Amino acid sequence: MSLNSLDIAKPPAETRVVVAMSGGVDSSVTAALLAEAGYDVVGITLQLYDGGTGPRRAGACCAGQDIHDARRVAEALGIDHYVLDYEERFRQAVIDPFADSYLAGETPIPCVACNQTVKFRDLLATAEDLGADALATGHYIETRRRGAHRAMFRPRDLDRDQSYFLYGTTQAQLDFLRFPLGTMTKDETRQMAERFGLSVAAKPDSQDICFVSKGKYFDVIRKLRPESAEPGDIVDLTGRKLGRHEGIVNFTIGQRRGLGVAASEPLYVVALDAATATVTVGPREALLTRRIRLRDLNWLGEGSPEAWLAGDRDLFVKVRSTRPPAPARIVSAADGSAEVELVLGEDGIAPGQACVFYDGMEAGAEVLGGGVIAESLSARRLAAREAVAAAV
Repeated sequence: MSLNSLDIAKPPAETRVVVAMSGGVDSSVTAALLAEAGYDVVGITLQLYDGGTGPRRAGACCAGQDIHDARRVAEALGIDHYVLDYEERFRQAVIDPFADSYLAGETPIPCVACNQTVKFRDLLATAEDLGADALATGHYIETRRRGAHRAMFRPRDLDRDQSYFLYGTTQAQLDFLRFPLGTMTKDETRQMAERFGLSVAAKPDSQDICFVSKGKYFDVIRKLRPESAEPGDIVDLTGRKLGRHEGIVNFTIGQRRGLGVAASEPLYVVALDAATATVTVGPREALLTRRIRLRDLNWLGEGSPEAWLAGDRDLFVKVRSTRPPAPARIVSAADGSAEVELVLGEDGIAPGQACVFYDGMEAGAEVLGGGVIAESLSARRLAAREAVAAAV
């Protein structure tokens, strides 16, 4: 039986909650709400990389200024606050795989990897070592108890929905995590920050990759992996050479600008071949994807994904964080693996991105899980594959 707002069978004063404080308004309000409710709140800020303490670019995050802001908020709230040096963990778990993924021709999402490892694995373990009953963050997501466990749902404010970056949360992590802002809008959060008198009430939201100090992630990749600048050919769909490039890390699927080739019609990047350092370009219609193959599937829904494999149960998927969920089905491929069939098709799907499953599109829809896109099958490639299968 729950005795407090976090659905924990203890009075708030006897419930220790570690709050991941990034120095932004969301995590600061999370800490303030819990402190006001009488919880035993401990704030922890992670030093993830050497961001310095000087002026920073608007929209950046996790820099020295953010640690300073988190410390000021903790002092104002009268809660304990610690800064933990996680730089080496962050480099190994997030930055290095990010660079390697780009070298493989993918477009990775470092925020997903950070949540899966540094934040919801390492920081959660630290919270448990501190005797915490829960780890709270300022993410806009809802969780609710279902039987012996908790399930994840889209938040009230769909403009702030962060489920795309949290699909990889394990069930054990989800049971320990709490997200107090899931029923609030961003405007309400800022109003709450003003009511608490927090110094970060008007602080801009972070928007870019935190360890990319000048917004140019290609520079970071070149520094970490000098071999990423290997030149190669730019070809059309027939294999005809159109030009040369200075490294496939400069391109992403769906990219139109900066291709470095002249053509009578707009061209888009439709494929990247890391083995041959080849960039394939084509018309927009060549980007239309009908099926995707996933790896590293993480299932959070009730039961197992087998119930969806028959293809007779509709679900919705997001293949980009900025796109709304679209209708899809989980189907069995010829080799017995699972693939996602996109009912309406999607443009510009890149390997390395996430595909996240939902049971609906609206606020409160359940987040069923997701996986990493291993391969996208355009309508053209799918037709070619089916033709080969039919011939066999």
